[in-house]
Amino acid sequence: MRELSMLIKPASASCGMRCRYCFYADVSANRKTASFGRMSEETLSLLLLRAAESGASRLSVSFQGGEPTLAGLDFFTHFVKEAASRLPGVAISYSIQTGGIGLDEAWAAFFKAHGFLVGLSVDGWQENHDFLRPDATGRGTYRRVRQAEARLRAAGVSYNILTVVTKQVADKADKLFREIVKNNWSFVQLIPCLAPLYGEEPQTYTLRPERYGAFLCEMFSLYVKALESDHPVSIRFFDNLLLLLQQRPAEQCGIQGRCSPQFVVEADGGVYPCDFYVLDEWRCGNVNDDTFDTLWHHPAMRRFLTDCAPDPRCHDCPYLSFCGGACKRFRPLYLQTEGYCPYRHLLKTIAETGLDRN
Repeated sequence: MRELSMLIKPASASCGMRCRYCFYADVSANRKTASFGRMSEETLSLLLLRAAESGASRLSVSFQGGEPTLAGLDFFTHFVKEAASRLPGVAISYSIQTGGIGLDEAWAAFFKAHGFLVGLSVDGWQENHDFLRPDATGRGTYRRVRQAEARLRAAGVSYNILTVVTKQVADKADKLFREIVKNNWSFVQLIPCLAPLYGEEPQTYTLRPERYGAFLCEMFSLYVKALESDHPVSIRFFDNLLLLLQQRPAEQCGIQGRCSPQFVVEADGGVYPCDFYVLDEWRCGNVNDDTFDTLWHHPAMRRFLTDCAPDPRCHDCPYLSFCGGACKRFRPLYLQTEGYCPYRHLLKTIAETGLDRN
């Protein structure tokens, strides 16, 4: 393989926050081992050996959790040093998604020195963020996260903001966009709050399709106005839609209904095809025992990658060739209401404005 993408969970499901909608808490609660602790140096070394064996000339390494920084700065320092030693000539890009409450100047300096792109989770405005993203003691985390952002900015670290779109956020699209502009958040990812894979749906936070569709249309209108101004804002989902409208390839996974292997590596070395499906039934092997070629051909991986056919309810949609049925994990939200899909609503709105022909 010429390019290899790894999403690593060095601290497994461990986290110092207790976000009310945490999808990974839901995932980890539905497998035999909820958390695998901290990745060992032996597993780290074998992981990099497997990367070298793959023959990839480009390697994308993303760290997530739980909270990946709980593995410690020493772990990350060792990782980049070992990667440079074991993978000479390989172009390596690093990113990390973090809740941010543990980031100090030392972390910021490390990220800058090694070219990390940092994803920082901020749920819009303070009242909303503190309610949805408390720490383990129940205290709000907004001020600490914004202080971490200031450290990243002062150190010159590239970062973006990730906001989970709950029912509460979807009701206030204009307020969210004002926060984005006010705080100079130039790069933003919006992630819909999904119902758990199993168990009772948390109606308090989970989106309804109609509300999410209205939110997407309102946010897209504000996004376009910003593009036409002197202060554009990059919102990843919308950026990718524009790429597709220009008949250019999208970079966001699943946006056209096709899956690509993320090679999600849990702390014990276990490998899974997608961050949404780090479940026992989708475990493809372990880097302590298996090469990436073996993992690629594992039945669970092949089944996951080939089982992307659109839902039968999508077959008469005029936009099916464009979206391909969308990300399979989002489909339960998109198709929850008979005869309505928020993705279709957005694409129809874009078509009616004529933007798809520009």
